[in-house]
Amino acid sequence: QAQLVESGGGLVQPGGSLKLSCAASGITTMYYAIGWLRQVPGKEREGVACINNDGNGAWYSYSAKDRFTISRDEDKNTVYLQMNNLKPEDTALYSCATLATYCNSQYHLYKYAYRGQGTQVTVSS
Repeated sequence: QAQLVESGGGLVQPGGSLKLSCAASGITTMYYAIGWLRQVPGKEREGVACINNDGNGAWYSYSAKDRFTISRDEDKNTVYLQMNNLKPEDTALYSCATLATYCNSQYHLYKYAYRGQGTQVTVSS
């Protein structure tokens, strides 16, 4: 069964770090740009960071830039999101999804061929 599975979320204090993983099975990630999304109940889904499939660049939201780093390991069919200096407003359910296009600022509005169930990140003291 083709799927994306996220892991690495948890409870962390403000200023702390987490590294999220998006592991693909039955999907060859090298064919897709992969985007991380986050959502808080009652709020609109937000694009966080996205990485193209040809090594040509990544896109970050304003809030993620300079704190988060997205990367991919094609040998492991996995995409990562390193999150540093976390803030309470980063609290959300984080999920990853495959994109049919290059990364751009609107990808949070797309429909996705594959999207994982998400991993919860809670930033609180």
